[in-house]
Amino acid sequence: MDKLETMARPPADDGREGGAAPDPKYMRSSGPIEADHARAPLLLDLTTIFMRVAEPLTLVAVGLLMQLLLVERTGPSAGPIYFRAALLGGIFYAGVAEAIGAYDMDVRFSMRRATGRVLTALFATAMFVMTVGFFLKVSEDYSRLWAVSWFVAGALSLSGGRLALTGWMQGKKREGLFNLRVAIFGTGEQGQRLAQYIEGNERLTIDLVGFFDDREPGRITGVATDLPLCGDLAELVSLVRQGRIDQVIIALPWSAERRLQDIVAALAVTPVRIRLAPDLASFAFAQRPIVLLGDLPVMTLFERPITGLDQVMKKFEDMVLLLFILPLVLPVMLIAAIAIKLDSPGPIFFKQEREGFNNKKFHIWKFRSMRTDRLEFDNIQQASKRDPRITRVGSFLRKSSIDELPQLINVLKGEMSIIGPRPHAPSTRAGNRFFNEIVDTYAARHNVKPGLTGWAQVCGWRGETDTEEKLVRRLEHDLFYIENWSIGFDLYILIRTVWAVMAPRNAY
Repeated sequence: MDKLETMARPPADDGREGGAAPDPKYMRSSGPIEADHARAPLLLDLTTIFMRVAEPLTLVAVGLLMQLLLVERTGPSAGPIYFRAALLGGIFYAGVAEAIGAYDMDVRFSMRRATGRVLTALFATAMFVMTVGFFLKVSEDYSRLWAVSWFVAGALSLSGGRLALTGWMQGKKREGLFNLRVAIFGTGEQGQRLAQYIEGNERLTIDLVGFFDDREPGRITGVATDLPLCGDLAELVSLVRQGRIDQVIIALPWSAERRLQDIVAALAVTPVRIRLAPDLASFAFAQRPIVLLGDLPVMTLFERPITGLDQVMKKFEDMVLLLFILPLVLPVMLIAAIAIKLDSPGPIFFKQEREGFNNKKFHIWKFRSMRTDRLEFDNIQQASKRDPRITRVGSFLRKSSIDELPQLINVLKGEMSIIGPRPHAPSTRAGNRFFNEIVDTYAARHNVKPGLTGWAQVCGWRGETDTEEKLVRRLEHDLFYIENWSIGFDLYILIRTVWAVMAPRNAY
């Protein structure tokens, strides 16, 4: 890089005319801006196109390969019908993956999000193919072993391929291969907040060139970041003409409409992407997405979680899991019912009020684990270690979580889900304070259906919530689950639940 010549430029007196003495930390740089590493931003888009094409084709290829490996079961002449099924699955997968954002920018560099979206799309594809086969009455023409092998091998191939590609993209991103050279026009608070946001966001593929501003020296405030002041509007246009800047972000108050129009008019005749930075108030909601209301961009401040296709997929997931779980747990539930009846007088089941989706009250089903004369329906006190209210059989049921199995009834009724935040009784407290009095965002956990097991529980935050710190930690995990839900995440929680039941902690 050529050595840059600099000259001091006086900062403003909080934006007022006149200015103060020159600040040596605030310098205007002049000279060529060169790339310090190889760049190929177009490669990022090409890689995404490759994923969009390769993943559906991989699913089709895996289906055909499984048919060849299982040719003794499928028959040597059955190739065409299996090809049609695999092709249908590949096309549907491509549509679902696109719809759920499997190729969005925030997914491309995140292994967890990428695999979650891929598995969600594959799960939807499996449900679709099976439903089509059922309604067309052709499911008997296909080998069930082939179907299971196809989707298991497809899951391994797609998630493995996406992990490998995401790892490669992460490495190239660290090298700056995908980065665009971006200039910020405007050195005020809005521009500086923008620069700080970009520099602190690892997901962005941006190299900041510096600031540009065409105001008088006395009206320019000191720059709080390490970015240099590179020149005025004329110098910015010159650098764009030389091909040294790929994008310009104008960081000026939206109320300065005439000035914005003049700057855009000067840049619009150059081959550069021009964007308008959000107004200062928007930085408080920097993580919120922008959507189009007709042709008008609006910011989504809060979105109802797990809606649309995700809601349908969540319901499908519950039904499929119930089909697998019920045959396994019904004998266990029968033995538990007999043991409860033999151990102490009273009913087998116990129903208690809970708060569910949208803060609606419902009655949760459990196996009775306490003495009948000690049951609590109001002003509930959470069970503690060596709690005298718990029966001998009840102690085992609670430690093994068998007492929660009747909540499958709540799942069948649509009041609960298999996986989600655990429902709390409205009257329970932590440190002598109601839960919703401790954390303002406590009610946000009711934006989805409660579950038999959840992220907080498998991470060790189960059992008695006797301190405010325990409640805060549990709530943090619940909100993380709500914001990051996916089919893959649910299956991961389910696997960890098995281990949590086998090696229980804080359950009594």
